[in-house]
Amino acid sequence: MSIELHHLRGFLALAEEKHFTRAAQRMGVSQPTLSRNIRRLEELLGRRLLERSTRQVALTAAGVTLYDQLSVLIPRLEAALHPGSEEEAFRVGFAWGFPTGWPQEVIAAFEIKTGIPVKVHRQDAKLAGVDQGEADVAILRGRIQVPPGMESVTLLHERRIVAVSTRSELAEQEEIRWQDIADHSLVLNEVSGTTDLTQWPEGRRPNVSAVCRNFDEWLEAVAANKGVGVVPEFVGRQHIHSFVSFLTVPDGPPVPLNLVYLKHGGHPLTPRFVAMAQAATSTDQSP
Repeated sequence: MSIELHHLRGFLALAEEKHFTRAAQRMGVSQPTLSRNIRRLEELLGRRLLERSTRQVALTAAGVTLYDQLSVLIPRLEAALHPGSEEEAFRVGFAWGFPTGWPQEVIAAFEIKTGIPVKVHRQDAKLAGVDQGEADVAILRGRIQVPPGMESVTLLHERRIVAVSTRSELAEQEEIRWQDIADHSLVLNEVSGTTDLTQWPEGRRPNVSAVCRNFDEWLEAVAANKGVGVVPEFVGRQHIHSFVSFLTVPDGPPVPLNLVYLKHGGHPLTPRFVAMAQAATSTDQSP
């Protein structure tokens, strides 16, 4: 048996508390366990660390020397093993429409279990910065074409809805068939959107009237009646606009919600975050 970190932590606590019971409570162990650990540490070092001829805890000269060194080294080691700065955070990127429900639960549980803070940030890019090293994992919607060296896992699927201006002739309708969208001009978000013309059969595709680079531009173009837009239901319902109405699409193709991350060389806790997200969404599948 070699010297282990709990031996050194126990000695440091005892040297600072100068009381076996208080030091044991601080370590979350019983007093006999702490006594055995201290005795074992002395055996492994080959020298006495405590004066046992007194009722109070007193350090020997060797004990004082060891304490002086450990009081500097142990805090630095703890900081290295459990970083808490923003620079060391686990970074979750998204392009638009961050989901609610399961991500917040996963993030809270991840922070508790790992001690690592999670930072969520938006970036209007196809892969939300995960391909540029600016995110450890990205939550993305749609059909993802990941480059070599990256992995994509689909967590669930969301329904689509159609956004129309309140000035549009469609505003009085409650629903529209997928094929009938082709009869209207379409507003596309070419960077982070989930809709493209290939989702309609060739020869029966909508006319593109406006191309936008982010969700906010897309929403304002629809509000200005430049065309209709197609969006996942959750995102549409969360972004209410006084000049935009939404129609259901009963036969629309569902939108996959994915996690994208590096296969190798990414954050060491990425597999754990992915597994927790998969477990949280395993019973949350939309038709």
